[in-house]
Amino acid sequence: MNRIKQPVPSQLAPQERCSWCGSDPLYMAYHDTEWGVPCHDERTLFEFLLLEGAQAGLSWITILRKRENYRRAFDGFNVEKIARYGEQDIVRLLTDTGIVRNRLKIAASITNARATLALYAQGGTLDQLLWQFVDGRPRINHWRTMAEVPAITPEAEALSKDLKQRGFRFIGPTVMYAHMQATGMVNDHLIACHRHGALGG
Repeated sequence: MNRIKQPVPSQLAPQERCSWCGSDPLYMAYHDTEWGVPCHDERTLFEFLLLEGAQAGLSWITILRKRENYRRAFDGFNVEKIARYGEQDIVRLLTDTGIVRNRLKIAASITNARATLALYAQGGTLDQLLWQFVDGRPRINHWRTMAEVPAITPEAEALSKDLKQRGFRFIGPTVMYAHMQATGMVNDHLIACHRHGALGG
């Protein structure tokens, strides 16, 4: 009986990826398993709000490398616990070398946790609030080059404005579009990337 010999992993052709993740194993894993995957989990959506706000002005790989530290420092992104943080917690976080020690960003994380709880008290959810700006389904884009991928869209601007009115901070249009990309509200993988088709492209 003839058997077809399967190639070992090292013999497989490398998968095409969006160029932004480079060759860093952590970045590639994030690209392949998380970025652009539709997310409706409340804690994860809040986690990305916190992390995207922390990333403002920095590279995303810097935040990815600190992600586990953030999970430890911010009680696993538990909204209820973070909303109760006071000045003592801010001081604790400002001395934590595992995270971005920026008082405004730390304070915004607490403010955003409280704004999220206010949203819950009104009967809403982050899932409902965020996804309504793409009508509840991922927008599938068909970019050929990274130069075509926008940094801001009208939807991101509208979402940012809505969140600001609700008391959220560090959620400008650029931050919110990065959040939309990360949580799969838009599929911005390049069409040559193996994840584009896997995520409905």
